[in-house]
Amino acid sequence: MKNIRDISLKNKKVLIRVDFNVPLDKNLNITDDSRIRSSLPTIKKVIADGGRAIIMSHLGRPKNGFEEKFSLKHTLKRLSELLKTKVRFSPDCIGENTLADIYKMENGDVLLLENLRFYSQEKAGDNSFAKQLAALGDIYVNDAFGTVHRAHASTAIITNYFPNNKYFGLLLNNEISSLEKALKNPKRPFTAVIGGAKITGKIDVITSLLDKVDNLIIGGG
Repeated sequence: MKNIRDISLKNKKVLIRVDFNVPLDKNLNITDDSRIRSSLPTIKKVIADGGRAIIMSHLGRPKNGFEEKFSLKHTLKRLSELLKTKVRFSPDCIGENTLADIYKMENGDVLLLENLRFYSQEKAGDNSFAKQLAALGDIYVNDAFGTVHRAHASTAIITNYFPNNKYFGLLLNNEISSLEKALKNPKRPFTAVIGGAKITGKIDVITSLLDKVDNLIIGGG
């Protein structure tokens, strides 16, 4: 995959996978918008180029389809404030209604899709679901650093449908560059801190770090 920094996105429908899995309080207000802020450079790049930014993400761990507390509409107001532009919301992430919402977009517009995980096919890495997502855009951009390691439909399988038009977002590119720099020529002593709720998803990362670090600290779950 290539970096979007070096291409023009004018007149393109740009499907951006971000990580808007932000914490919400009991009133469904965002308590930490760091993940939204980190995706702003990529979204602004699309807007500035005159492209159409179609944003998709997951939020939480819904069990059986739609759950109000996990709707991405709770991030809409904050995203609009940070971008200083009106962000539209589509109450689904696939299907005819979503395609109709995209059809109405003009260059420079931003559309936020509903939670991908309201479909169990997302986590299952379902090919048919990935194909429906791919039909929404001309270009695919992955800027979801927190979920890039997962073989989900929107992060891994979807790339099969963009053989020549798949790119890293600016956040993901910066994170990868920082990791490469730290791993190839670290200052000693070199300490790695691994967090997050699910340690099972980090076993491969931990294994690869064992012969590179002086100290390994595991927190989270």
